[in-house]
Amino acid sequence: MSEKRRESSGAASPPGQEPGGPSRSPSTRAVGLVIVVAALGYFVDIFDLLLFGLVRTSSLSELLATELAGKSAEERAAILATNGVWLDNILQTTGLLVGGLVWGVLADRRGRLSVLFGSILCYSVANLLNAAVADVDPNGSAGFLHAIGLGSAINQYGVLRFVAGFGLAGELGAGITLVSELVSRERRGLATTCVAAVGILGAVAGYFTTQFVGWRTAFVIGGVLGLALLALRVGVVESGVFLNAERAHVAGRGAFWKLFWPRKRLVRWMSTILVAVPIWFVVGTLVKYCDRIMPSLGLGGDQTPSVGKSIMWCYVGLAVGDLASGLAGQWLRSRKWSIALFHVLTLVALALYFTVAARSLDAYYAVICFTGFASGFWAVFATVAAEQFGTNLRATAATLAPNVVRFSAAGTGGLWLWLSGPDIGLTPWQAALAVAAVVMPIAILATFGLRESYGTDLNFNEK
Repeated sequence: MSEKRRESSGAASPPGQEPGGPSRSPSTRAVGLVIVVAALGYFVDIFDLLLFGLVRTSSLSELLATELAGKSAEERAAILATNGVWLDNILQTTGLLVGGLVWGVLADRRGRLSVLFGSILCYSVANLLNAAVADVDPNGSAGFLHAIGLGSAINQYGVLRFVAGFGLAGELGAGITLVSELVSRERRGLATTCVAAVGILGAVAGYFTTQFVGWRTAFVIGGVLGLALLALRVGVVESGVFLNAERAHVAGRGAFWKLFWPRKRLVRWMSTILVAVPIWFVVGTLVKYCDRIMPSLGLGGDQTPSVGKSIMWCYVGLAVGDLASGLAGQWLRSRKWSIALFHVLTLVALALYFTVAARSLDAYYAVICFTGFASGFWAVFATVAAEQFGTNLRATAATLAPNVVRFSAAGTGGLWLWLSGPDIGLTPWQAALAVAAVVMPIAILATFGLRESYGTDLNFNEK
């Protein structure tokens, strides 16, 4: 008997089975609409998730103008980097972590659709409010905000990045789970790859948006795009696998603590997370703080890379990489081997980042695009997260895992800041290399803890 069946407490009904009736698969059109909604939702998710990174310098320069006045260029850069890590790598990713748990449990208890659209509403409203942050007159009608620590624009910014992160946490996991449960096992990898590849292009759209509008308008656009997605809710079907589990009152739906026991399930859970940490180390540190790292390698002055353009080129590579890794998984008939292949490519990309990239600005952007491609196995990772666990824990795992990985940017970013700070004294590039030397071996070893999930039958529940 397979490990999966030993751990299952019973099979769920076939995908698309209606409650209270015979098995009936949803139409091709209905499944196609789900894929489109999930892909567009992830597109807006990435647009909003990376928006702060794209407008970090312009927004913080405005909001911290008083603090930055009279400082040297190096001091200004350090202040902007410190505040950026706090708002993005820590506050926003903490929101992602908390939201990942809350939305994941809700998706297993209340349904995939309710979370898919509830999360979109949450982060859209947060981004609209983010466009209006401003210092409050303590003697004005909104003076009470000072009493709760929200009188300053920078504090409002921080709270809203947390709330936006909380909302952003639910979209990908719910979408991937819904698609995985509705699409046949043979085409599941292709469907989730399309969702991720289309979604990742949201970063490219975000970059070009910020080239033509100010940072406040960019937040408004992100919020409006999210609200527009809610109109597509009509016609989107719920997963038959979930409906059957709900109707049968399957025990343990959304019981996230079951991910930590027994030991085999814990190993599988931790391995699922750790294999993807390099992706957000690349995005959260090497790309978003290239304006600190590359000058320490000699690519400074008028050759200092643009953070926004770096994000754009990295995500162009990520989109292509997601397609390639997804197709590789289908061709190899193995998710594990696809991830292992892209781990090797990531090692090559990191070697180029710390050597060839510093030769010229053109070389840097070429390397950062390849680095995005090499770390572009997010689609495979998201699919694996959904396939590793039973229906009663699937949405919890598939929603929480990506957000724990995103939260890892707080750890890798914080470690980079500490190593490059006065206490340790490494240069920014040396600190980044040291973090890479920790992240990559752990990720490679974690691959061995995964259960091969290509073609897995998802009609089972965890004990």
